[in-house]
Amino acid sequence: MSIDLEQNKKLILFDGVCNLCDASVQYVIKHDKNDLFRYTTLQGEVGQAIIKKFDVDTSKMDSILLYSPKKGISYKSTAALKIASKLGFPRHLMVMFLIVPAFIRNWVYDFIAKNRYKWYGKKEECMIPTKELKSKFL
Repeated sequence: MSIDLEQNKKLILFDGVCNLCDASVQYVIKHDKNDLFRYTTLQGEVGQAIIKKFDVDTSKMDSILLYSPKKGISYKSTAALKIASKLGFPRHLMVMFLIVPAFIRNWVYDFIAKNRYKWYGKKEECMIPTKELKSKFL
């Protein structure tokens, strides 16, 4: 399966049944003033194709992914910080945390990811985008 992504767009892959992930995607949509991002769930057809293409071990990867046709794939805290860097002031200032070694950033990220269902809950099925947002989802 080819990944049909508009030129100069980036694709955020997220856990479609996670309430925290859903809220995060809604936040990005609200603050993505340059319409840079597109979205898909890790559970969906496009998400599964990217997971397979990049040989992502989903048993070890409890993560948000950021896919760019030119730059490949970013994981965990790196993906989150790269996304934040495109959301304007003051959110873009979070990019400075990239100087913190990934193993430290990802330790925090993994702790939150491991507890996200317990703290924020889980849906029975993936969110369905509204008519207005449907064009942003693959």
